[in-house]
Amino acid sequence: MYYEVAKEIFDRMPNAYFGAVAVRGLDNTKPIAELEEMLQANIAVCEQYFAGKKPKETPDIVPYREAFRALDINPNKFLCSIEALLTRIAKGKGFPHINPIVDLGNAVSIKYHLPIGAHDLDTISDGLEVRLAWEGDTFIAFGETEEETPDVGEAIYASGSEVRTRRWTWRQSERGKITEETKAVLFPIDGFSDVNAEEVHKAMEEFVTLLHRFFGDSIAVETGVVDREHPRFTFFA
Repeated sequence: MYYEVAKEIFDRMPNAYFGAVAVRGLDNTKPIAELEEMLQANIAVCEQYFAGKKPKETPDIVPYREAFRALDINPNKFLCSIEALLTRIAKGKGFPHINPIVDLGNAVSIKYHLPIGAHDLDTISDGLEVRLAWEGDTFIAFGETEEETPDVGEAIYASGSEVRTRRWTWRQSERGKITEETKAVLFPIDGFSDVNAEEVHKAMEEFVTLLHRFFGDSIAVETGVVDREHPRFTFFA
């Protein structure tokens, strides 16, 4: 399988820097109390960090808003996923427990202030691509059943013609949703080479440690980085 970012994305965001963590062999059916406690602890730290601040004005979020503009996305109308998440937390609204592997992704995302997606690999035939939308691409919004059509030229995550995330990191699809039955996941970590590459690597390292801690040593985990010079990460070959 592969995770690839198209040249047209790097042409607009030359400093884009993507970490990737792929895992398979998960048992996502059993509650993990320690993991839920870790998520709540990270939320509490985040609330304290953003006390008296607007996330959209902080050095953590400004680069994503600028990147949205470079991709012709209005960051005031369509919030980057990490801005939406941190804004919710900064307002004291917390974040709910969903299921163990999603909780883990959210806990790491909150800790490092990084947008981290989650895609069920068993719903992807060959690979996941970050590219601009084409004619014929379709999207099903999270929690919906009807298809919608992204704008041609919109930055997306896609598997073939199935759009998995619209407007780069704005909204994920019902397709590839992580459930209790999910056994394999790709976590893309979206960052920038000159802003937070160190945090991307720290997040990847912590992911690996926590995956084995909470899901055991029998799982398979592979990590990689995608940038302008290395646009494809191949895993589980």
